[in-house]
Amino acid sequence: MTNPMQDKKRPFQGHQAEHFLFETDADGRVATVTLNRPEKKNPLTFESYEELTDLFRALGRASDVRAVVLTGAENNFSSGGDVFDIIEPLTKMSMPDLIDFTRMTGDLVRQIRACPQPVIAAVDGICAGAGAILAMSSDYRVATPEAKTAFLFNRVGLAGADMGACGILPRIIGQGRAAELLFTGRVMTASEGHAWGFYNALHERPALLGAAQKFARDIADGPWFAHTMTKKMLDQEWAMGIDQLIESEAQAQAICMATGDFRRAFEAFAAKSRPEFKGN
Repeated sequence: MTNPMQDKKRPFQGHQAEHFLFETDADGRVATVTLNRPEKKNPLTFESYEELTDLFRALGRASDVRAVVLTGAENNFSSGGDVFDIIEPLTKMSMPDLIDFTRMTGDLVRQIRACPQPVIAAVDGICAGAGAILAMSSDYRVATPEAKTAFLFNRVGLAGADMGACGILPRIIGQGRAAELLFTGRVMTASEGHAWGFYNALHERPALLGAAQKFARDIADGPWFAHTMTKKMLDQEWAMGIDQLIESEAQAQAICMATGDFRRAFEAFAAKSRPEFKGN
Protein backbone atom coordinates (compact mmCIF):
# COMPACT_ATOMS: atom_id res chain seq x y z
CA MET A 1 0.00 0.00 0.00
CA THR A 2 1.40 3.38 -0.95
CA ASN A 3 1.75 6.28 1.47
CA PRO A 4 -0.06 9.31 -0.01
CA MET A 5 2.08 11.79 1.93
CA GLN A 6 5.34 10.14 0.91
CA ASP A 7 4.08 10.04 -2.66
CA LYS A 8 3.91 13.85 -2.61
CA LYS A 9 7.67 14.07 -2.01
CA ARG A 10 10.25 14.15 -4.78
CA PRO A 11 14.03 14.07 -5.05
CA PHE A 12 15.94 17.26 -5.79
CA GLN A 13 19.08 15.51 -6.97
CA GLY A 14 19.48 16.66 -10.58
CA HIS A 15 17.28 19.75 -10.06
CA GLN A 16 18.15 22.45 -12.59
CA ALA A 17 18.05 26.09 -11.49
CA GLU A 18 17.92 28.97 -13.95
CA HIS A 19 19.15 31.99 -12.00
CA PHE A 20 21.71 30.38 -9.66
CA LEU A 21 23.59 27.09 -9.37
CA PHE A 22 22.07 24.11 -7.58
CA GLU A 23 23.82 20.83 -6.91
CA THR A 24 23.70 18.01 -4.40
CA ASP A 25 26.17 15.50 -3.13
CA ALA A 26 26.09 11.89 -4.33
CA ASP A 27 23.10 10.77 -2.25
CA GLY A 28 21.22 14.07 -2.47
CA ARG A 29 21.28 14.78 1.26
CA VAL A 30 23.26 18.05 1.10
CA ALA A 31 22.29 20.68 -1.47
CA THR A 32 24.53 23.63 -2.32
CA VAL A 33 22.94 26.79 -3.72
CA THR A 34 25.45 29.17 -5.28
CA LEU A 35 24.56 32.73 -6.24
CA ASN A 36 26.31 32.95 -9.58
CA ARG A 37 26.73 36.41 -11.08
CA PRO A 38 30.37 36.91 -10.07
CA GLU A 39 31.00 39.75 -12.52
CA LYS A 40 28.70 41.91 -10.32
CA LYS A 41 29.46 40.24 -6.96
CA ASN A 42 26.39 37.97 -7.21
CA PRO A 43 23.52 40.44 -6.90
CA LEU A 44 19.88 39.37 -6.75
CA THR A 45 17.34 40.14 -9.46
CA PHE A 46 13.56 39.99 -9.57
CA GLU A 47 13.90 36.56 -11.19
CA SER A 48 16.39 35.14 -8.70
CA TYR A 49 14.33 36.38 -5.75
CA GLU A 50 11.33 34.54 -7.12
CA GLU A 51 13.20 31.35 -8.02
CA LEU A 52 14.97 31.18 -4.65
CA THR A 53 11.65 31.64 -2.85
CA ASP A 54 10.06 28.88 -4.92
CA LEU A 55 13.02 26.58 -4.26
CA PHE A 56 12.98 26.94 -0.48
CA ARG A 57 9.21 26.51 -0.46
CA ALA A 58 9.46 23.35 -2.57
CA LEU A 59 12.21 21.87 -0.38
CA GLY A 60 9.52 21.17 2.19
CA ARG A 61 8.54 18.26 -0.07
CA ALA A 62 12.09 17.01 -0.75
CA SER A 63 12.60 13.28 -0.32
CA ASP A 64 16.39 13.54 -0.26
CA VAL A 65 17.75 16.98 0.77
CA ARG A 66 18.36 17.25 4.52
CA ALA A 67 20.59 20.33 4.72
CA VAL A 68 21.32 23.29 2.43
CA VAL A 69 24.52 25.29 1.98
CA LEU A 70 24.00 28.81 0.61
CA THR A 71 27.05 30.55 -0.87
CA GLY A 72 28.27 32.85 -3.63
CA ALA A 73 30.61 32.39 -6.57
CA GLU A 74 34.20 33.61 -6.85
CA ASN A 75 35.06 35.03 -3.43
CA ASN A 76 31.89 37.07 -2.82
CA PHE A 77 28.59 36.13 -1.23
CA SER A 78 26.17 38.74 -2.61
CA SER A 79 26.17 42.50 -3.14
CA GLY A 80 22.39 42.62 -2.59
CA GLY A 81 19.76 43.79 -5.04
CA ASP A 82 21.11 44.60 -8.48
CA VAL A 83 21.34 48.40 -8.79
CA PHE A 84 20.10 48.60 -12.38
CA ASP A 85 17.95 45.46 -12.53
CA ILE A 86 16.09 46.15 -9.26
CA ILE A 87 16.77 49.51 -7.61
CA GLU A 88 16.37 51.69 -10.68
CA PRO A 89 12.99 50.11 -11.65
CA LEU A 90 11.79 50.48 -8.05
CA THR A 91 12.27 54.27 -8.20
CA LYS A 92 9.63 54.37 -10.95
CA MET A 93 6.99 52.10 -9.40
CA SER A 94 3.69 53.01 -7.75
CA MET A 95 2.96 52.14 -4.13
CA PRO A 96 0.92 48.97 -4.95
CA ASP A 97 3.82 47.62 -7.00
CA LEU A 98 6.34 48.55 -4.33
CA ILE A 99 4.44 46.70 -1.61
CA ASP A 100 4.19 43.68 -3.92
CA PHE A 101 7.98 43.79 -4.27
CA THR A 102 8.75 44.17 -0.56
CA ARG A 103 6.33 41.37 0.29
CA MET A 104 8.00 39.19 -2.35
CA THR A 105 11.47 39.78 -0.89
CA GLY A 106 10.18 39.19 2.63
CA ASP A 107 8.67 35.92 1.47
CA LEU A 108 12.15 34.65 0.62
CA VAL A 109 13.17 35.13 4.26
CA ARG A 110 9.97 33.43 5.35
CA GLN A 111 10.63 30.39 3.15
CA ILE A 112 14.26 30.06 4.30
CA ARG A 113 13.02 30.08 7.87
CA ALA A 114 10.10 27.74 7.14
CA CYS A 115 11.84 25.06 5.09
CA PRO A 116 12.59 22.02 7.27
CA GLN A 117 16.24 21.78 6.24
CA PRO A 118 18.86 23.67 8.27
CA VAL A 119 20.42 26.32 6.02
CA ILE A 120 24.14 27.02 6.36
CA ALA A 121 25.49 30.26 4.87
CA ALA A 122 29.12 30.19 3.68
CA VAL A 123 30.11 33.85 3.35
CA ASP A 124 33.15 35.30 1.64
CA GLY A 125 33.90 38.84 0.49
CA ILE A 126 30.95 41.17 -0.02
CA CYS A 127 27.78 40.31 1.90
CA ALA A 128 25.65 43.43 1.64
CA GLY A 129 22.03 44.58 1.59
CA ALA A 130 19.79 41.69 0.64
CA GLY A 131 22.88 39.47 0.66
CA ALA A 132 23.35 40.23 4.35
CA ILE A 133 19.69 39.41 4.86
CA LEU A 134 20.17 35.98 3.24
CA ALA A 135 23.04 35.27 5.62
CA MET A 136 21.01 36.57 8.56
CA SER A 137 18.07 34.33 7.63
CA SER A 138 20.20 31.18 7.60
CA ASP A 139 20.39 28.90 10.62
CA TYR A 140 24.19 28.75 10.82
CA ARG A 141 26.80 31.04 9.33
CA VAL A 142 30.50 30.61 8.59
CA ALA A 143 32.73 33.16 6.91
CA THR A 144 36.24 33.98 5.78
CA PRO A 145 38.33 36.71 7.43
CA GLU A 146 37.72 38.71 4.23
CA ALA A 147 33.93 38.76 4.68
CA LYS A 148 32.41 42.25 4.81
CA THR A 149 28.80 42.29 5.97
CA ALA A 150 26.69 45.44 5.71
CA PHE A 151 23.00 46.29 5.95
CA LEU A 152 23.14 49.15 3.47
CA PHE A 153 19.51 50.21 3.23
CA ASN A 154 20.05 53.66 4.76
CA ARG A 155 22.61 54.38 2.01
CA VAL A 156 19.74 54.58 -0.48
CA GLY A 157 17.39 56.49 1.82
CA LEU A 158 15.56 53.43 3.16
CA ALA A 159 14.86 52.16 6.66
CA GLY A 160 16.87 49.36 8.18
CA ALA A 161 13.51 47.62 8.53
CA ASP A 162 13.95 45.44 5.46
CA MET A 163 13.06 41.75 5.03
CA GLY A 164 12.82 41.23 8.80
CA ALA A 165 16.16 42.82 9.77
CA CYS A 166 14.76 44.85 12.68
CA GLY A 167 13.23 41.72 14.18
CA ILE A 168 15.83 39.05 13.42
CA LEU A 169 19.21 40.80 13.61
CA PRO A 170 18.82 41.99 17.27
CA ARG A 171 18.07 38.40 18.26
CA ILE A 172 21.40 37.32 16.81
CA ILE A 173 23.80 40.10 17.84
CA GLY A 174 21.83 42.18 20.36
CA GLN A 175 19.72 45.32 20.13
CA GLY A 176 22.50 47.89 20.44
CA ARG A 177 24.79 46.31 17.87
CA ALA A 178 21.92 45.77 15.45
CA ALA A 179 20.84 49.40 15.87
CA GLU A 180 24.37 50.58 15.07
CA LEU A 181 24.59 48.52 11.88
CA LEU A 182 21.08 49.43 10.70
CA PHE A 183 21.41 53.17 11.45
CA THR A 184 24.87 53.56 9.93
CA GLY A 185 25.04 50.93 7.21
CA ARG A 186 28.68 50.41 8.13
CA VAL A 187 30.55 47.20 7.44
CA MET A 188 30.62 44.55 10.16
CA THR A 189 34.03 42.94 9.84
CA ALA A 190 34.39 39.18 9.96
CA SER A 191 36.09 39.36 13.36
CA GLU A 192 33.26 41.52 14.73
CA GLY A 193 30.69 39.17 13.26
CA HIS A 194 32.37 36.21 14.91
CA ALA A 195 32.76 37.95 18.28
CA TRP A 196 29.14 39.10 18.20
CA GLY A 197 27.72 35.68 17.32
CA PHE A 198 26.63 36.48 13.78
CA TYR A 199 29.22 34.05 12.44
CA ASN A 200 29.64 30.70 14.15
CA ALA A 201 33.19 30.24 12.84
CA LEU A 202 35.77 31.77 10.53
CA HIS A 203 37.70 29.73 7.98
CA GLU A 204 40.39 30.62 5.49
CA ARG A 205 39.06 31.05 1.97
CA PRO A 206 40.20 27.67 0.56
CA ALA A 207 38.55 25.83 3.45
CA LEU A 208 35.26 27.75 3.70
CA LEU A 209 32.95 25.78 1.44
CA GLY A 210 34.30 22.44 2.60
CA ALA A 211 33.74 23.41 6.24
CA ALA A 212 30.16 24.49 5.51
CA GLN A 213 29.44 21.32 3.57
CA LYS A 214 30.97 19.13 6.29
CA PHE A 215 28.75 20.77 8.91
CA ALA A 216 25.77 20.27 6.59
CA ARG A 217 26.74 16.64 6.08
CA ASP A 218 26.96 16.04 9.82
CA ILE A 219 23.47 17.49 10.17
CA ALA A 220 22.17 15.45 7.23
CA ASP A 221 23.54 12.20 8.62
CA GLY A 222 22.10 12.88 12.07
CA PRO A 223 18.51 12.51 13.36
CA TRP A 224 16.85 14.18 10.39
CA PHE A 225 13.30 14.40 11.72
CA ALA A 226 14.50 15.72 15.07
CA HIS A 227 16.55 18.43 13.34
CA THR A 228 13.46 19.64 11.48
CA MET A 229 11.68 19.88 14.83
CA THR A 230 14.56 21.82 16.37
CA LYS A 231 14.49 24.31 13.51
CA LYS A 232 10.73 24.74 13.84
CA MET A 233 10.99 25.37 17.58
CA LEU A 234 13.88 27.83 17.19
CA ASP A 235 11.74 29.80 14.75
CA GLN A 236 8.30 29.78 16.31
CA GLU A 237 9.29 30.22 19.95
CA TRP A 238 10.37 33.81 19.33
CA ALA A 239 6.75 34.85 19.68
CA MET A 240 5.97 32.71 22.76
CA GLY A 241 6.01 33.28 26.47
CA ILE A 242 7.82 30.88 28.81
CA ASP A 243 4.76 28.74 29.56
CA GLN A 244 3.84 28.44 25.89
CA LEU A 245 7.34 27.59 24.71
CA ILE A 246 7.85 24.94 27.41
CA GLU A 247 4.57 23.30 26.42
CA SER A 248 5.48 23.57 22.74
CA GLU A 249 8.79 21.83 23.38
CA ALA A 250 7.09 19.14 25.45
CA GLN A 251 4.89 18.34 22.48
CA ALA A 252 7.78 18.49 20.02
CA GLN A 253 9.96 16.16 22.08
CA ALA A 254 7.13 13.66 22.61
CA ILE A 255 6.63 13.57 18.83
CA CYS A 256 10.34 12.84 18.37
CA MET A 257 10.19 10.12 21.03
CA ALA A 258 7.46 8.40 19.01
CA THR A 259 9.72 8.03 15.96
CA GLY A 260 11.75 4.99 15.04
CA ASP A 261 14.89 7.12 15.20
CA PHE A 262 14.54 7.41 18.98
CA ARG A 263 14.16 3.65 19.38
CA ARG A 264 17.00 2.93 16.94
CA ALA A 265 19.31 5.33 18.79
CA PHE A 266 18.61 3.59 22.11
CA GLU A 267 19.15 0.14 20.62
CA ALA A 268 22.42 1.27 19.03
CA PHE A 269 23.60 2.75 22.34
CA ALA A 270 22.79 -0.50 24.15
CA ALA A 271 24.64 -2.48 21.47
CA LYS A 272 27.57 0.00 21.44
CA SER A 273 27.05 0.63 17.72
CA ARG A 274 26.31 3.65 15.57
CA PRO A 275 22.61 4.47 15.05
CA GLU A 276 21.08 4.75 11.60
CA PHE A 277 18.72 7.71 11.42
CA LYS A 278 15.94 7.34 8.86
CA GLY A 279 13.79 10.37 9.66
CA ASN A 280 10.69 8.36 10.63
